[in-house]
Amino acid sequence: MRIIVFGLGEIGGALAEQLSDEGHSVTGIDIDANLVEDLSYRFDFMGVVGNEMGYTTLKQAGIESADVVIAVTGNDEMNLLCCLIARRLGNCSTVARIQNPAYNNEWEFLKNELGISLIINPEYAVSADIIRHIKVPTAIDVDVFARGHIELLSFKILPGSRLKNTLVKNLKNNIGVDVLVCAVVRDTEVFIPSGDFTLYDGDEVFITATPKAALDFFDKIEIGSGRVRDVVIAGGGVTSYYLANQLLKSGISVKIIEKDFERCEKLSSLLPKAMVINGESNNKELLLEEGVPSAGSFVTLTNVDEENIMLSLFVKNISSNKVKTITKINRNIYDEVIESLELGSVVIPKVIITDTILQYVRALQNSTGSNVKTLYKLVEGRVEALEFDIKADCGLINISFADMKIKNNVLIGCIYRAGETIIPRGNDSFKSGDTVVVVTSVKGLIEIEGIIEKN
Repeated sequence: MRIIVFGLGEIGGALAEQLSDEGHSVTGIDIDANLVEDLSYRFDFMGVVGNEMGYTTLKQAGIESADVVIAVTGNDEMNLLCCLIARRLGNCSTVARIQNPAYNNEWEFLKNELGISLIINPEYAVSADIIRHIKVPTAIDVDVFARGHIELLSFKILPGSRLKNTLVKNLKNNIGVDVLVCAVVRDTEVFIPSGDFTLYDGDEVFITATPKAALDFFDKIEIGSGRVRDVVIAGGGVTSYYLANQLLKSGISVKIIEKDFERCEKLSSLLPKAMVINGESNNKELLLEEGVPSAGSFVTLTNVDEENIMLSLFVKNISSNKVKTITKINRNIYDEVIESLELGSVVIPKVIITDTILQYVRALQNSTGSNVKTLYKLVEGRVEALEFDIKADCGLINISFADMKIKNNVLIGCIYRAGETIIPRGNDSFKSGDTVVVVTSVKGLIEIEGIIEKN
């Protein structure tokens, strides 16, 4: 597909890189000539220097033949205007990054009247991702497939866990919940396990399950894990507002610690059921006084990455392991350090936003050829979880999995069929209309038929 990315900041640059890696013809536009030159050289896409809204620049970028236009500059109005001009000059799908909450109630109008295909609010998207982590307190990460009917979750096996020395094939009988282990990270090695694979202390385990089964599973393997009843949020920005609003609607009590008094007053007005505390979130005495060590979850949403990291480490240190810590990090330049710190769940806004847009582009591509609907990269890109739709002409329909010659390191993780979620076994098979999740360390799968070993 021919894709134009307006704005090559952190999000635009990451999108251009990923889309180019996936084989799309990408053109990136930005007014910063040095940025365009650097990114286009490193990530092998066409770079255009100029005003994103200029007619000449758009013509130079090939707007008339573009399939998708993605506007992710830091200016909402510029993004909207870019999409509007793109629709007028070409026949393409358009994606706009909109940050200002004032536009939240205008989304349907913007889509219908301006023809914008997808609008993404970064702060709302981040809050929605955090909600998924809070709902499953033991999980490190949660990804969703089949419109939320299937979840892919990761967690670590702690000393004393019921899972220690368990064979994968015995997991359902031992725990009493139907989940599927689809990947395991042990030290630096990644496994796509067979039924005879044994789980050990310290393993990071990835499972597929329904949302209900996932909750039941974590309740049973973690004594007293329960559900999160209260959340403390450090920082009172827009993301905190969205998060607190959703938590309160779910019956979860919320405390927000914010240093700016005027912002506290505004939050108190917007969220009358929340407790808003005016104070420094890095004040140890305040954190202790407000009961953070015994809270169900502690979420760090300040604008300073280092402060978020230190706050989460401090709370981990002073509390039992039952507190679910969620740390927002804007710059993912600390990957190796963060991995060793075991912060709990880490949310990176740039990754969340790019993943959302990439999923939309893949869905468009799926309707015109490629069968990959959703793709998540796990374990620093060493494992991929892909969602496929099984179409009527698929050559694998009605063949039992036991009779398929499936490639090594490829695992069918879950099937969603007519409202039912199926954890697949050897006697199961694909049916037309199925949504299927495949987990693999084999790169380059673009069709479901690619899971079969060729003779």
